[in-house]
Amino acid sequence: MAGKFELYTDESGMHRFRLKASNGSVVVTGDAHESKELCLKSIESIRKLAPYAQVQDHATAPA
Repeated sequence: MAGKFELYTDESGMHRFRLKASNGSVVVTGDAHESKELCLKSIESIRKLAPYAQVQDHATAPA
C-alpha cells in the first residue's frame, strides 16, 4: 500500500495536510492554509517537485 495525504482542520480552524507512510507513520506535516484549495495546491506542488528534489546532507560526522 502506498502512502497517503490526509487533509484536516487544526485547532485554530486552519487547513493542513499530513503525508503518512504505508505503515501509518507521519512523514510530513504541511503548513497552515486559510482555505482547503490552498492546502490542495500545496499537496500538488509536493507531488510535482518531489521526484526532482535533491538530498543535502548537513549531518556532522561523529568525532
